[in-house]
Amino acid sequence: MSTTALHEPAVLLRPPTQQMSDKQRRFITKLTVLISGGMFIDGFILGGIGILMPSITQDLNLSLAWQGLIGASALIGIFLGGPLGGYLADKIGRKPMFTIDLAIFLVGSIAQFFVTDPMQLFVVRVLMGVAIGADYAVGWPMLAEFAPARLRGFLMSVQEVGWYAGYLIAYVAGWALVVSHIASWNVILGLSAVPTLIVLLMRLGTPESPRWLKSQGRTAEAEELAREYMCDEGRKDLKAQDTSGSLKMGHLFSSHYIKTTIFVSVFWVCNVTPYFAISTFAPFVLNHLGLGDGLAGGIALNGLALVGVVTATLLVEKMGRRKLGIPPFFISAAVLVAVALLAHLSAMIIVVCVLLFAFVNAVSTTLCSVYPGEVFPTEIRGAGVGFATAVSRIGAAAGTFLMPLSIDHLGISGTMMIAAGISLFGGVVSWLLAPETMGKQLSETSAPTSGNRPNGC
Repeated sequence: MSTTALHEPAVLLRPPTQQMSDKQRRFITKLTVLISGGMFIDGFILGGIGILMPSITQDLNLSLAWQGLIGASALIGIFLGGPLGGYLADKIGRKPMFTIDLAIFLVGSIAQFFVTDPMQLFVVRVLMGVAIGADYAVGWPMLAEFAPARLRGFLMSVQEVGWYAGYLIAYVAGWALVVSHIASWNVILGLSAVPTLIVLLMRLGTPESPRWLKSQGRTAEAEELAREYMCDEGRKDLKAQDTSGSLKMGHLFSSHYIKTTIFVSVFWVCNVTPYFAISTFAPFVLNHLGLGDGLAGGIALNGLALVGVVTATLLVEKMGRRKLGIPPFFISAAVLVAVALLAHLSAMIIVVCVLLFAFVNAVSTTLCSVYPGEVFPTEIRGAGVGFATAVSRIGAAAGTFLMPLSIDHLGISGTMMIAAGISLFGGVVSWLLAPETMGKQLSETSAPTSGNRPNGC
């Protein structure tokens, strides 16, 4: 690979003119921003709930079980919305789902202003989670299908920057508003309506994916849109796209794609489960570690995570996926074991370990927005991303729900050892199954892992 290619991600707005026209460059930049906007909103609603949990608990007199359910409510919704959105994105297209999901999310955001009891809040946030889960399964495939191979990893990684930025901003804003008593938790949660409305309006008029159109046999439409919005290499790969078999969601579990499905699901769930569990209840966890100001510690934890994902975004097209995504699992496991064993000793050591975990975990988690969009074929790309989203949210929701109960029954040491085991398992599975997709066309990265491409059924 040339030196120019290695440094292209850092100059997204100035790729070689023979590869991408000004209009195509503006389009792919806008599309990246629009999909990042959905990720920002997801991070915003998940980041805000953790910092507001003490206020919500006091106001609504929540039990430990209700704390866990409300903390995990959006994750439960994402579990439902991922497969549903992926199925619809593959069935009716990326374009219609790209706006429908955010419209549903907007309704849920506004409803948060008016909830008055735990059940109402739980139901509203499940609905919002359904919409954001669908957005994962629509946005990532769409971006992967338009993006040039040499920039795809960088552009997909930017999605995680949007997520962590939204998470951190919600956390900081929630902290400031709680401390100053400027607004109630209803109002703070409802603020997600503002970025949602902005992104929804900006998404209107987005074109359909040429790769999806070709998968439906609409080749003439696909080629016309490809000439307008895709670079030379993308158009060539579109022509090479194999649509000889009509793949269905069940093919995710066939001998041709089962390894891919297992890898993406395990990689994702083992990254997000420890992070969600620790960060959602960061004030609670850090206070149990004897660090005093849990709120400030939580902001530092999420800030380091944002630094980690930015670092990974800048390196993903230089180091490759495997070198960037696998080692952080083993480092995270070692760090969490240290927290478990040293929790009764130096507070400073624990601070360093928790912050180091946040950084390295975010580096690997960045690849969760890259791999799913790359490794599934077009006909089931939405379904594949949606299924992996659902599996990841089982772990994230379980970790969030069980964290306060685990600390209460097992203590901080036992809880951190479980988190370390999850990270270690993710590292081993990824080392065995993770492909290297850097610089490859989608027709190469989504090829069956065994035998020939399966026929339709």
